[in-house]
Amino acid sequence: MVQATPFLLVLFLALGAHSLSVKKCSLTGRWVNDLGSNMTITAVNANGIFSGSYHTAVTATSNEIKVSPLQGTMQKSPNQKGQPTFGFTVNWSFSDSVTVFVGQCFVDDDGKEVLKTMWLLRSHMEDIKNDWKATRTGTNVFTRLQLQE
Repeated sequence: MVQATPFLLVLFLALGAHSLSVKKCSLTGRWVNDLGSNMTITAVNANGIFSGSYHTAVTATSNEIKVSPLQGTMQKSPNQKGQPTFGFTVNWSFSDSVTVFVGQCFVDDDGKEVLKTMWLLRSHMEDIKNDWKATRTGTNVFTRLQLQE
């Protein structure tokens, strides 16, 4: 039995290390992106549907920035392994535009949750001749907003 003990110890450590590698990332909560914009996502329901609010730090309009509603969905596939893909739409309360985001929720090597996203912003145009300048694209990285203690 003495020789079996090292084998069992190695097996236990290997199984334990495997379970530690499955890190779960949760969309729910408060987030801030690389431009200083703040986002809050409320609870994700059983179908992966969620809502929340978005307070942008940047705008191309001269209008006063207001908190805007967001609605989205998260992939609920069992293959996601705790780092789900998602998409959401922000209907800007202060301009005639809408933005769609797609991304994935990751847990980095330090155990911190990160949302890597790409977005399309569609602005209203009065004339089809100006359609060429109506859509902008970009990327944002969101990190979980830590509460002040």
